[in-house]
Amino acid sequence: MSDTIIAVEHLSKSYLVGHRSDGEGHKRYTALRDVISNEVRNIARNAVNIVRGRQVVLGDQVEEFWAVKNVSFEVKRGEVLGIIGRNGAGKSTVLKILSRITEPTEGRITLRGRVASLLEVGTGFHPELTGRENIYLNGAILGMSRTEIRRKFDEIVAFAEVEKFLDTPVKRYSSGMYVRLAFAVAAHLEPEILIVDEVLAVGDAEFQNKCIGKMNSVATAEGRTVIFVSHNMAVVEHLCQRAMLLKNGKIAYNGHPQTAIAQHLSDAVGGACVDLEDWADRATTGEARITRLELDDGHDGISIMFGGDLRVRIHTRVTTPLTNPIFGIIIHDATGVPISNAQSNHDGLHAGNVLGDLTVEVHFPKLALYPGRYLLSPWITDSAFRRDIDFARMCAVLDIHPTSGKWGDLKLSQEWGKVFIPSQWYVTRTC
Repeated sequence: MSDTIIAVEHLSKSYLVGHRSDGEGHKRYTALRDVISNEVRNIARNAVNIVRGRQVVLGDQVEEFWAVKNVSFEVKRGEVLGIIGRNGAGKSTVLKILSRITEPTEGRITLRGRVASLLEVGTGFHPELTGRENIYLNGAILGMSRTEIRRKFDEIVAFAEVEKFLDTPVKRYSSGMYVRLAFAVAAHLEPEILIVDEVLAVGDAEFQNKCIGKMNSVATAEGRTVIFVSHNMAVVEHLCQRAMLLKNGKIAYNGHPQTAIAQHLSDAVGGACVDLEDWADRATTGEARITRLELDDGHDGISIMFGGDLRVRIHTRVTTPLTNPIFGIIIHDATGVPISNAQSNHDGLHAGNVLGDLTVEVHFPKLALYPGRYLLSPWITDSAFRRDIDFARMCAVLDIHPTSGKWGDLKLSQEWGKVFIPSQWYVTRTC
C-alpha cells in the first residue's frame, strides 16, 4: 500500500471578479440608456449563471482571477507539511479545496483518509448548539460512532479548557474559546489528515504552544498527517519536516523548511529607501497606507553599525480623517520571529487629527541588535488598538554590521543571540 495519503495533480482554481465601469479610471458620465442596458445585461448573465450553477458576479466587467494555478504535490502518511507565502499567494485556497469546502476549477485531488480542518474561527460549528452538542456533531461528520466520541470527550474538554461553558451555545463564546474547542475537536477525534490554518494566532501564547505540541505528537506518535499554514517561520521550521512556498498561486519551492523560509523572507526589500506602494502582503482598511520607509544612521548614512543609531521614517498617506492613530514597527529576526514592537504611544506621541501625507520618525539610539539581518513590519492602528489600519508584514530589510570600535575584536554575530545586554562583572576573592 502506498504511503502517499494526499496526491494533488495540476490543481487550479479561478474566480470571476466583477468591476463597475463607473469607477476611477472610467468615464464618470453615463447615459440613462447605457445604465438600463448594462443592468439588463447583468441580470441576464447572472440568471444564466444561477441556472448553470456558476458563480454570480456583480459588476459590468468580469475578470478571471487564478488564485491557484497548476499546483502538484504529494504528502506522505505521518508527514507534517508547512505551507508558507505572502497574503494572496493561494495558501487558504489550497486548504479549502483539500477540506472540500470549495471545488477546484481544474485538476485532481486524492485523499486517503478522514479530514479534519480548522481554517477560520467558527468553521464546522453550529452557533446555536452548545459546545457539548458541537463535539458530537463534528464527530458524527467524521464518521465516528457515539461511543467513540464519548471515549474522547473528556480529553477534548480538558485540552480546550472550556468545561464551565460546555452547555452554552458557542455563539456566545469568545474567539479564543471558539478556537480552543475547535482545535481540540479536530485534533482528538482521530482524523487521518489534520489541516490547520493561521487561525491558531487567535489564541494566547500558552495555548498556541499547547497546539504545536499536540500537532507534533499527532504526527510522530500517532502517525497522522498534518498540513499547517502559518506566518510564524520559527514554528514552521520547528514543526514541519517539509515546507512548500507559494507565490502568485504557484509552487516556488517544495522541500527543506529552512530553504523555503529563506526564499520567502528574501522578498523583503533592502536599501535606505523602501517603496511600499505596491507591497501586497499587508492588512489594511484603506483609511491610510504606508507608502515608504527610510532608514539611516542619523548622519545621512545607510550603514547601521552594532551599537549605533537607527532612524526610521514612516511615510504615510491618510485618505480618511483619523484621530490620534498609533504608529509602530515590529523588528523580526532573519527567520521572522518578532524581537521587539516599538510603538508611538509608548513614547507619548499624540498625532492628533491627521489627513493627507505625513511622515513619522522613530529614533533607536545605540541599537543593541547583534550583527546580522533583520526584517521590519511597520503598522498603524487606531487609538484603542481595535483594528489594524495598515500593517505591511516583513517588508523591509535591516542589516546590522559589525563595529570597529570597542566590540570590534569580538566578532559578534546572531549566533550569540539577538539582543546585546550590557553587563558589569566583578571578582571577589575569598580566603
